[in-house]
Amino acid sequence: MSRRDRVLAAGYSAAAALLVAGPLLGPGYLLLRDAVSTPRSYPTDSALGLGDAAPRAVPQDALLAVLSPIVDGGLIVKAILVVALWAAAYGAAVLARELLRASIGAQLVAATVALWNPYVAERLLQGHWSLLTGYAALPWTVLAAYRLRTAAQHETSRSASAWAALAVSLAAAGLTPTGALLAGCAALTLARVRQLPATLALWVAASAPWLAATALSGAGSEPSDPTGIAAFAARAEPGLGTLGSLAGLGGIWNADAVPDSRTTPLAAIGSIALLAIVALGVRAVATGNDDPDSRHVRRVLLLLAAIAVLFPALGATPWGMQALEWLVAHVPGAGLLRDTQKYVAMAMPAYALCAAAGCGVLARRLSAAPQPAADQPAVTHRAVTSTVATVFVALLVLPLYDLAWGVGGAVRAVHYPDGWQRVAERIDDSADVAVLPGGMFRKFRYSGAAPVLDPAPRMLPSDVLQTGELPVRGRTVSGEGARASDVEALLLHGGSASDLARLGVGWVLVERTTPGPLGESATTLAQLEPTYHDADLALYRVPGVIEQRGPTTLQRTLASAAHSLWGAMLVVGPLAVLGLYARSRTAVRRRK
Repeated sequence: MSRRDRVLAAGYSAAAALLVAGPLLGPGYLLLRDAVSTPRSYPTDSALGLGDAAPRAVPQDALLAVLSPIVDGGLIVKAILVVALWAAAYGAAVLARELLRASIGAQLVAATVALWNPYVAERLLQGHWSLLTGYAALPWTVLAAYRLRTAAQHETSRSASAWAALAVSLAAAGLTPTGALLAGCAALTLARVRQLPATLALWVAASAPWLAATALSGAGSEPSDPTGIAAFAARAEPGLGTLGSLAGLGGIWNADAVPDSRTTPLAAIGSIALLAIVALGVRAVATGNDDPDSRHVRRVLLLLAAIAVLFPALGATPWGMQALEWLVAHVPGAGLLRDTQKYVAMAMPAYALCAAAGCGVLARRLSAAPQPAADQPAVTHRAVTSTVATVFVALLVLPLYDLAWGVGGAVRAVHYPDGWQRVAERIDDSADVAVLPGGMFRKFRYSGAAPVLDPAPRMLPSDVLQTGELPVRGRTVSGEGARASDVEALLLHGGSASDLARLGVGWVLVERTTPGPLGESATTLAQLEPTYHDADLALYRVPGVIEQRGPTTLQRTLASAAHSLWGAMLVVGPLAVLGLYARSRTAVRRRK
């Protein structure tokens, strides 16, 4: 494969990623549903995963707490998201090149499948930027596992480079627990038996932040609310049914977090086009070329894709929901499985390979007619392949036209009022912060029509108490924040300041422009000391706060060590890959 083709694949992926993320390129912050970026974050106990709630935002919050004093936190999140979108597309192109020896046209089809699909659109609208990092790591994890399988035992440099690449991929995926599970599943199913212990050790190291936080905080030791299973079950889209929606890489539980095109017949048209393109290449992916390692990897990916589609489809059936409800009610940590549609991401590598192979299959069929000149077939085949690739890209992109430019402008940068910074400057001790109105989601005048997670926990230098309760499909899924629930109930019932102080609350922040329950909180606020107010925010100090027993020094040290291990993998891994690659290139030149 020529250097020109490599540059073309990387450039095409970059252009597509920028087309999707365009509205985020200007100044401002990502604030949409579950996505909250802020100018600066702080290394609170919650950022380490040691708060009351389950450590779902670990280690991403800690990473932002470390980097945002140096680089603006909003810029970091936007950069990670754009790089993730690029890496997903380019990784799929490289995967097609290495496992199929695909032409450049077929590689671009694979890149399009990986980036331009309903899964990416829906997770962007849901605000799952860190999950998309795990999604983007999947093709690179597969590549690293394949290279490990093909590296001969005496090829020390190549083997070491593959191990380093696998460590980087797992660490990147480990930005969120679900991403770590996705990449870990791919790596462990593709590794040779003798490589399993080392692969498992790398996965544990990459997952150390949330594994340690779960063990140390105790939040993961309690079963989850079974109500979440039905609330987060995969959803059928127009004309497709649940299985068809999932097979088309859609079907997220939140009907509001979908592009407009997926609420019309275009959803069926786009899914049929995608599945037809994928179906063309299934046989070639399963049986093609004589490399047994490549064939094994491709077949495993096909099996994982089938499971990734069938598992959430079964989870949306009545008996499937009953089984999952029993699981989350009796098995600690099983709550990770409640949003089953997230795991459809595992189908992406196989879909990308099948689409690339399908491009080649159709091109060969169309160019199979006898040609008049001896050198004409090759020229004709290249032209036909380019034409087929162009048609495939159009069939993938046009039905989902509104993924462009931030999913129709919904994914955009917003600007916080200056009052947030002034409030953060006035919180001068480590006492916890309670917030009003009740609940975790907000609607601000500057954030758009969609509800957003309260930015206070990431905006303020002290731990902000959150109940973890999620309003989903007209029902409420219980969270793990027991003390936060007590504090919220106290405020809404107009409890005394002394009771609030006994619960360890040193500050109360009122977000004045968002709807939500306030109850009788005015009675409590009248007993507190006002320290700041403007049109958007009001901050009160609670007198005589009694410090609650939080994480011990040992727990914080262990959690910090787990994050440091993960960070080391993320930083040292790429340096090792580059160093080993340069070393191997030098050795090749010397042999010549």
